Amino acid sequence: GQASTATGLSGHHSLTERLVELCEAGICAKDRACAATLLYDWIGVAVAGAVTDTARPVLNLARTHYAGGRCTALGVGRAGPENAAFVNGSFGTLLEMDDLHRSSILHAGDVVIPAALAAAQHAQVSDTTLLEAIVVGYEVALRIGQSAAKGGYSAWYNSGTCGVFGAAMAAAHAMGLTAQQKVDALGQAGMQASGLWQCRLEPTDSKCLGTAHSARAGVTAALLSAEGLRGARHILEGELGFFRSFYPAANPDAVVEPAEAGWKLHEVSLKPWPACRHVHPAIGIALEMRDDMDVSSVDQIVVQSYAAGRNFCDMPDPITAHDARFSFQHCVAVTLLQGEPALGDFDAAALVNPVTAALRSKILVRDDPELTSAFPDKMGAGLIVTFNDGTTTSMSTENAPGDPEHPMSSTAVRTKFRRNLQAAGVSGDLADRLGAAVSNLDAMSIEQLAQYLDDVSAIISNPQAKDVSQ
Repeated sequence: GQASTATGLSGHHSLTERLVELCEAGICAKDRACAATLLYDWIGVAVAGAVTDTARPVLNLARTHYAGGRCTALGVGRAGPENAAFVNGSFGTLLEMDDLHRSSILHAGDVVIPAALAAAQHAQVSDTTLLEAIVVGYEVALRIGQSAAKGGYSAWYNSGTCGVFGAAMAAAHAMGLTAQQKVDALGQAGMQASGLWQCRLEPTDSKCLGTAHSARAGVTAALLSAEGLRGARHILEGELGFFRSFYPAANPDAVVEPAEAGWKLHEVSLKPWPACRHVHPAIGIALEMRDDMDVSSVDQIVVQSYAAGRNFCDMPDPITAHDARFSFQHCVAVTLLQGEPALGDFDAAALVNPVTAALRSKILVRDDPELTSAFPDKMGAGLIVTFNDGTTTSMSTENAPGDPEHPMSSTAVRTKFRRNLQAAGVSGDLADRLGAAVSNLDAMSIEQLAQYLDDVSAIISNPQAKDVSQ
């Protein structure tokens, strides 16, 4: 057989063994800073999601059955590591502001960060370890997701099915497991992979269960591996393994292809606005066009998108806030009328605004073959505006604001964070201290970060409580 590597794995024949070896690569200050930004963004998104009506069943369940432990569960208090990961993993998807990796069609932050945070608190490790756990967790989730998504969407919800492997790697790293134990954890993760897209074809709230389960399952996988439970080495590429069962068209070998530009978390997009990523490029174009446009003279607007974007987001008459976040018509109309969409632009009053509704009725969505062929590696859009006098103007883009090609500025990221915390009743000094704690994790204890999160959690639990930081 082959000689042992630095990881202690001899032979490293399986994909999980090779992934563990890949994740032994060096993590530099720039990588940790990127992980801190993703953590910062996720905290804001999750806190805002935790005060929505959709979060209430999860919070009711958790407050009744999950309380007790040393890991922060937003809106609940302290809980055990598995339960904390489940609770926190429920919230990132709810307002459609979560991060996205295009070519894997995967929201890694929703799954990896709750698992990493819970495992790090459970193991009481340094904050540098937490950031490194996020780096390797994203790496595993995105590598597996990228291979799975080569054919675009399937029946499986990639954030759940592929994300569970990233959650397991993040938790295992945070807990300081050996290379062999990490391989076992990935095997246990595959046994728990789940998440079906039927939830989006019906008026359900259960998409959040896919990320919540996967975050918790990742922690479970690491905890069991630490206890000596063995996992299947060939869980990914085996005859009855993940790819042949879930994604038979995938190329498993692509999971361990050499990285071209370092760790994959640098490829992740942040969302500036509370809407589906598919509509973001159209919002970006509308922002650029609106200053030179008399909206009252518009006769028709055609949104050009890839087929998957139209399939998800061609919704001319949204009824709920969730519908509106997946509506090209609503998001483009709001943007042209008033600028960047905000949380309030998706509430009940905004949906029935007659001016917005009138403009929505003039917006059509069409497939563009070039955009479709570029999906999912590129998620672009075009707008063609026809005016009452017959003249037209148009603009297109391959990317969206928030993509690595057009990243959000540090000011924009901070503004998004503060607005999200404010939506949950957290403002002033506490928001700033929490943000500073995330930005300075290398020099601050994880327990200090946890204390700030507990303070925020208490406000989520009791919205009438005064924010003493103001």
